[in-house]
Amino acid sequence: PDENTIRHFRNRMIETGTLKRVMKAFDWQLHKKGYIPMSGQLIDATLVPAPKQRNNDGEKEAIKAGKSAREIWPDAPNKAAQKDVDARWTLKIGGKLRYRPDGTPLPQIATPVFGYKSHISIDRRYGFIRSATVTSAAAPDGRQLSRLVDKGNMSAKVWADSAYRSQRNEKWLARNMMNSQIHRRKPRGKPMAEHTARANAKKSSIRAAVEHVFAHQKNRFGLFIRTIGLARAEAKITLANLAYNFNRLIFHETRAAMG
Repeated sequence: PDENTIRHFRNRMIETGTLKRVMKAFDWQLHKKGYIPMSGQLIDATLVPAPKQRNNDGEKEAIKAGKSAREIWPDAPNKAAQKDVDARWTLKIGGKLRYRPDGTPLPQIATPVFGYKSHISIDRRYGFIRSATVTSAAAPDGRQLSRLVDKGNMSAKVWADSAYRSQRNEKWLARNMMNSQIHRRKPRGKPMAEHTARANAKKSSIRAAVEHVFAHQKNRFGLFIRTIGLARAEAKITLANLAYNFNRLIFHETRAAMG
């Protein structure tokens, strides 16, 4: 098949909602093979870049106001078809956060990124992606927590970084009988207590497994959004999630066969 055949096939799956059903069907097959989610779950998000848009100030304001591409460029349908009004700019903060002796943070490098954000939850025992969402790059991580938590996991423990820590999320987890292992934030203007830093470090060593998923998708799959709009971006990322789970299953089955 050529590029257009694949594109039309993907668009058809988007229109019919097939991809999400395939993801659920594969998860069911994992259950049948004994790969039941257990030992808790790890939640995280990563930025997935998309081609940068060149818009003037008026067009930017219209996009922020939620107008569609056809509304913004009514006299230029070809241009409108190439404009992504769902992707957003955000800042990617790089490097480990370090502090001065007085407890104030040292400056960090902030890199502008345009595109989308992939949010996932993997089970700690087997490392399969069990749930996922896709948003614009500017969407806060913490607001996706309730959509990502897999209540079918045999353990109640939920690991995530401090971006997911809020009173609302802590109450939601407690209400749903989940055990929060979310990183604690450093007190404003004060150094972090030693016992809190140790607890966060231990959580980080466990949570690091979810970052390997994103590294696999970006380094081996070359994950990048070249399509237009949130629906197609979600399809692209869902396919990457499904492909990762295929690879993960091959890994487990191969290891089991080798004894």
